[in-house]
Amino acid sequence: MISCLILGSGPAGYTAALYAARAGLAPVVCEGLQPGGQLTTTTEIENFPGYPDGIDANQMMADLRRQAERFGAEIRPRIAVKCDLAQAPYTVTFDDGTAEQCHTLIIATGASAKYLGLPDEEKYKGAGVSACATCDGFFYRRRRVAVVGGGDTACEEATYLAGLAEKVFMIVRKPYLRASEAMKQRVADNPKIEILFETNTLGLYGDGVVEGAHLVHRRGEADEREYDLPIDGFFLAIGHHPNSELFTPWVETDEQGYIVTDGARPTTRVPGVFAAGDVADPLYRQAITAAAAGCRAALEAERYLVEKGLK
Repeated sequence: MISCLILGSGPAGYTAALYAARAGLAPVVCEGLQPGGQLTTTTEIENFPGYPDGIDANQMMADLRRQAERFGAEIRPRIAVKCDLAQAPYTVTFDDGTAEQCHTLIIATGASAKYLGLPDEEKYKGAGVSACATCDGFFYRRRRVAVVGGGDTACEEATYLAGLAEKVFMIVRKPYLRASEAMKQRVADNPKIEILFETNTLGLYGDGVVEGAHLVHRRGEADEREYDLPIDGFFLAIGHHPNSELFTPWVETDEQGYIVTDGARPTTRVPGVFAAGDVADPLYRQAITAAAAGCRAALEAERYLVEKGLK
């Protein structure tokens, strides 16, 4: 029987493991589909406290893993495929056919950024393609970038990038923005932002890094026009998909699929089951906020075990 089972190995999962291990809970972390979490898809991290000169994203996640293991956390290369949260102890089944029971469960499975599905997105990931302006915008100071999307998130990303970049293009497939009136006005008032309406991305080009995008204006229409747009960065802002499907029969989720927790506390409506990081955060989605949520989840798990006489 596992006292504390943690699903996910991003900043939330590893921080939860660190705190749970130091509390003597002997946590078991199952890495999931992407060991190290979404952060491993970027390059250098410059906005995580404690690294004044920045740090390679993969190195930072390796450091977090090693720190958790130092205090006794067990890391397993498994993917959860089924769970039963109907009653405690809870059961989780993995891709290798094994199943584990646990007294407490911390869901830290993250959220996956939505991409257009272009082969070039994978080719240039971390080399000009990003799904997080707050994470990577700093690297594009005084450069030309494009943001794909026409909703509030895209407008927010474009506005943020306009404070850093020389020029920001918004690639919008519709002839209008779907954003709120306030966000539309904010974009319209910014001289650095240019909106390319009725425009789709066909691909990206560049020698090792993004140097431009192949675009098409009014695709399928009589006046269709293909052209190349020189840019240095290509930011996706078409939404995120929380990895919560496995748990929706038991925990509450919002209309987007993010797990709903009890305000500032990471508790779900299932006693002893907690959610931390991007799977429960539709707003911030930062490594530091995910780590903080992982800390809270571990502290709550310890409190729950003590109250139940299981520790």
